[in-house]
Amino acid sequence: MTETAKYPRDMTGYGATPPEANWPGGARIAVQIVLNYEEGGENNILHGDLASEAFLSEIVGAAPWPGQRHANMESIYEYGARAGFWRLHRMLKDLPVTVYGVATALARAPEQVKAMLDAGWEVASHGLKWIEHKDMTPQMEREQIAEAIRLHTEVTGQAPKGWYTGRSSENTIELAAETGAFKYIADAYADDVPYWIEVGERDQLIVPYTLDCNDMRFATPQGFNAPAQFLDYLKATFDVLYAEGGRMMSIGLHCRLVGRPGRAQALQQFIDYANSHEGVWFATREEIADHWAAEHPPVRWNRPSQMDKATFVETFGSIFEHSPWIAERAYDLGLGPTHDTATGIHSALSRMFRSASHDERLGVLTAHPDLAGKLAAAGRLTAESTSEQAGAGLDQLTDEERETFQSLNAQYVEKHGFPFIIAVRDHSKPGIMEAFRTRIDHDTETEFDTACRQVERIAELRLKDHFA
Repeated sequence: MTETAKYPRDMTGYGATPPEANWPGGARIAVQIVLNYEEGGENNILHGDLASEAFLSEIVGAAPWPGQRHANMESIYEYGARAGFWRLHRMLKDLPVTVYGVATALARAPEQVKAMLDAGWEVASHGLKWIEHKDMTPQMEREQIAEAIRLHTEVTGQAPKGWYTGRSSENTIELAAETGAFKYIADAYADDVPYWIEVGERDQLIVPYTLDCNDMRFATPQGFNAPAQFLDYLKATFDVLYAEGGRMMSIGLHCRLVGRPGRAQALQQFIDYANSHEGVWFATREEIADHWAAEHPPVRWNRPSQMDKATFVETFGSIFEHSPWIAERAYDLGLGPTHDTATGIHSALSRMFRSASHDERLGVLTAHPDLAGKLAAAGRLTAESTSEQAGAGLDQLTDEERETFQSLNAQYVEKHGFPFIIAVRDHSKPGIMEAFRTRIDHDTETEFDTACRQVERIAELRLKDHFA
């Protein structure tokens, strides 16, 4: 089997047990409002772009106009700056809000920027221009990020602490992280709470964003058609996250969308609804990032997905008794961060055990020692087997019990051709003895399958010990 590239995506995350958020004041939920300020930074030949804007407007399904200005599209964006922003500012000025500010849009909005800063809002960076980044080279995007930081700092008087490109590339998160400039990056939608990623030597906090609790769905073919739909969706999301506790609810807004009078009312009604509950923390994304970094600082450890093959085999080669070839094959699956758990490694190892030939699996079975047999008496078991047998009291047998085990061992091996195998930590000493007497009478095919399942269970328990 040839080694394959490691799968980079983390499909596990926190798994079934996310960490306790411990929001300030014992809050059950953190509600985070984002106001995207993009007007004046969108695609426009006036801005040096090749075509007009076609994204997130009242003209659903609009197409770019190469080499031409699109007067209708421009005026829709202008509404966001001229009217929508101020409606939302009046509504939200007393709440903690994070602005995702496109640097070139902020540069064209001195009145709005002053109002943001006077309200005490966090102004995070939304990139240099509100354009697609997917076709940029890494170097080109790197230069865009650097210029966005420079211009943002020039316009607002302070460097951004958060980053969200939005129309991002596969390189965006890594490129933003490598600057070392940001407390958090938001170009991900992968969780309900923040999480850390490792980018080289840097630990980067991700504060995930939302595309569902987002007024952009008023401008998509399958989305919100009426304010009540937006309100109902926000309330349903809030109710579930509030009941679960310790979660973050992000709400994404755009001046030209929810800033329209027919939609703004729904936003106000949701704010009133959230405020009618106890234990709701309205916060900026920077506040959430600071809290998470203090409560859950990054922890680096020797992740299986980052091991070279020799280290991986050395670490996990004994999980299946004396069978390092299983770990060798598992490594060649191209394990990624989603396997950095006991369950993940157990899955990979078990797959290689199950897909092995009958003779190879038989070799794993015969590598196991007899329960309370001569190897145990001579102190020649592996460390794992010694601990497991001792945990079940098999190292403290009476002479009669030892003779019984040895007799059953001999009968079992003579009939089936491999040792009796059982995950001793799942059983008491009397239970092990009873299973021994019952299983010895099985046909060999049935017992082979049973023994294989027990081998996998033993491996699972060993991996839980390792990851603990």
